[in-house]
Amino acid sequence: MVQEPVVVMGRIGAPYGVKGWVKLHPSTEELDALLGYESWWLGDGSNWQPISPEAARVQGKHLVVKFEGVETPEAASLWTHKVIGVLRSSLPELDSGEYYWSDLEGLNVVTEAGQSLGQVDRLFETGANDVMVVKGDRERLIPFVLPEVVKNIDLTARQITVDWDPEF
Repeated sequence: MVQEPVVVMGRIGAPYGVKGWVKLHPSTEELDALLGYESWWLGDGSNWQPISPEAARVQGKHLVVKFEGVETPEAASLWTHKVIGVLRSSLPELDSGEYYWSDLEGLNVVTEAGQSLGQVDRLFETGANDVMVVKGDRERLIPFVLPEVVKNIDLTARQITVDWDPEF
């Protein structure tokens, strides 16, 4: 059992081939960034167990991974939709004003006037900028653009202040 926070780095997709490989969809900026970590953790977002990749490589827009002890597509399919993470302590330190998406997920989002819009459910890339999916009274897609839209991020208070029309 892991004693420190695990940061999700990707999601396991469908089996790949006939020898127990799986597709892994990284949620990292660089497609192969996960390959630089020695320790991987497999879980559902809360229950984690250590896992060892036997082999891995970039394949198109995802990774393909062969885990130790997984020899068939049927065995690999049991891991579909699980997530892969690394220990928070193994991540590089960020410069001021930089954030890991995992640090932003779950934060409350409020307008500059103090109106609550909900919580950050997840983030995704669009090419032009990242987008926060904020779930509250309804789902909102808010561009993660500093400082034009995102005015302040207070990790201690677990709050993001945005310049955003609540009706939009």
